[in-house]
Amino acid sequence: MLKHRGFPGRLTGTDFQFVIRRANPKGVTPITRRERFRDRKPADRRADAAFMQALWAYFGDQPFERGNLDAGRLSWLFGREVVAAEDPFDPESYDALLVINEDVARASFPDAFEEEDWA
Repeated sequence: MLKHRGFPGRLTGTDFQFVIRRANPKGVTPITRRERFRDRKPADRRADAAFMQALWAYFGDQPFERGNLDAGRLSWLFGREVVAAEDPFDPESYDALLVINEDVARASFPDAFEEEDWA
């Protein structure tokens, strides 16, 4: 499992995790598309925006390996702002390639594409 050094571990001041420490010995948690409803808590929305900002600052428009990125957090963006960069895509692989769908991501999280201050 590739570890993305320098990627933020979590949203500051919260328990919203962005990366995992080690591979799951019981099997890889699959990435699935989770539906985001309008009534989500503001903290959840902030976590999504901060994660998108970190992804953009770290990877930009280039394909990236899933590696140690948290499957749960990726799942909130998967299928919209983050899409598979390979065909066939294996949602249960730490080596799976993903890419940011820039047009959709900019529409969903316009503030995430301003000057990055987390690094």
